[in-house]
Amino acid sequence: QVQLVESGGGLVQAGGSLRLSCTASGRTFSRYPMGWFRQAPGKEREFVAAISWSGGSTYYAGSVKGRFTISRDNAKNTVYLQMNSLKPEDTAVYYCARSNTAFTVVATTQDNYHYWGQGTQVTVSS
Repeated sequence: QVQLVESGGGLVQAGGSLRLSCTASGRTFSRYPMGWFRQAPGKEREFVAAISWSGGSTYYAGSVKGRFTISRDNAKNTVYLQMNSLKPEDTAVYYCARSNTAFTVVATTQDNYHYWGQGTQVTVSS
């Protein structure tokens, strides 16, 4: 059973930055693409960013492209989400997730992810 633990959320003013971390248990982290999703109050969970198993490919939602950066450190079993120029509309619970299949291309839909973290709250004040 894989466990994912997010950290780094908090309250920040608009224009500020936060870095989220997600650490996975187990010894197979480096084989799987990882993703970040978010869910704002009253809205469905949506894709934010994803990274390939090697870290060589990344993909972003249009709403965060150019402001957020996803990266990973396979030696530390950790994936990161650097969030800059934050806006109030970025306020949400952020979840990391592990892809279902090893050594595959980056996936952007939730049904491609089997393991999920508990989420971390990000609140951006105006």
